Amino acid sequence: MKTHTVKAADIEERWYVIDAADKPLGRLASDIACVLRGKHHPEYSPHLSLGDHVIVVNAEKIYLSGKKREKKKYYTYSGYQSGLRVRTMDEILEKHPTRVVRFAVRGMLPHNKLGRRLLKKLKVYAGADHPHSAQKPADMPRL
Repeated sequence: MKTHTVKAADIEERWYVIDAADKPLGRLASDIACVLRGKHHPEYSPHLSLGDHVIVVNAEKIYLSGKKREKKKYYTYSGYQSGLRVRTMDEILEKHPTRVVRFAVRGMLPHNKLGRRLLKKLKVYAGADHPHSAQKPADMPRL
């Protein structure tokens, strides 16, 4: 019996849209990461990019429980002395509301070339409009 492997011609990429308004950030990011990896497909392979494209709208209206807006911190380091920048989630949501969703999904993907390739399939928008109507995106399936 031979092992079934997926070929590049067999991969069919779909587009899904999800409304992030009033949805918990962690659960939303987990569902998005599963769809980007392709875990909802029967021909899933952990080393291939079999996932679909995901469009997230209304990222600025995401639900955060507890005091995460004030207490959760994001760290960036430039590599220079005193180059550490610490920002709260509230500061990031004010300036760049799409980054919070992107950071959460990025943490749930593999930390290698495959993860970077999968992250390019994620499109996040702060408002309700997106420019991907030509791809005819469907509503994201429940996982």
